[in-house]
Amino acid sequence: MGMIPMSSSLPVWAVIPAAGSGSRMQAGTAKQYLSFQGKTVIEHCLDRLLSHPQIDGAVLILRDDDTAWDKLEYESEKTIFIASGGEQRHHSVYNGLTTLQYRLGNDAIALVHDAARPVVSHQNLDQVIAAARRHEAGAILATPVADTLKLQGDDMEIVSTVARNRLWRAMTPQVFHLQPLLNALKKVIDDNIEITDDATAIEIAGYAPKIVAGSLLNVKITVPDDLRFAEMVWLNQRDQNNNE
Repeated sequence: MGMIPMSSSLPVWAVIPAAGSGSRMQAGTAKQYLSFQGKTVIEHCLDRLLSHPQIDGAVLILRDDDTAWDKLEYESEKTIFIASGGEQRHHSVYNGLTTLQYRLGNDAIALVHDAARPVVSHQNLDQVIAAARRHEAGAILATPVADTLKLQGDDMEIVSTVARNRLWRAMTPQVFHLQPLLNALKKVIDDNIEITDDATAIEIAGYAPKIVAGSLLNVKITVPDDLRFAEMVWLNQRDQNNNE
């Protein structure tokens, strides 16, 4: 990856792709604009990230035809830049990173996080940021696979059982130095490679990000039940904080 500046002093910026339509929610509204406890998912997500002392600001990546964000009139003491969404998620992240590079230069750490994960804990943020600062290939939150995995054949019959030891489910945040991630995503886009997370681009570039064990409560809102679960987690976290 080449020479990387001293990580301990680099600013950390959240990069939040929020240009998807969320079709699996069957709600007629993009999932980041669904609400619980009086705020939209994207507002909860920004509240959680921007309240973390190590996160200096955010780049929010929106569809060009997004009219809902401005109506929220979201306010924060930390800076929020807006970038344009791309054709797919990794195009959107690339656009967000170029915006960040234009504003800050290369000396930054990008914490890429799903807008639909509004209840990531500060403890998990502490852990993944610390790991990314120590490791030049970055770090991601993930959880070990607990279920028995079956490989499906053409007619929905079981072909084989897949060993689950050493398998992890990738989550976000995924945290990398800005320039290496920008370079890795550019290669993926130029070569027209399909990826589903940012760590894959870093892996294709020949590097091995660290895995940080994350909480199963870091739910991603994909289907309607997830919204109710996220609200339960949020309420529980609020009650814990109030009792500390």
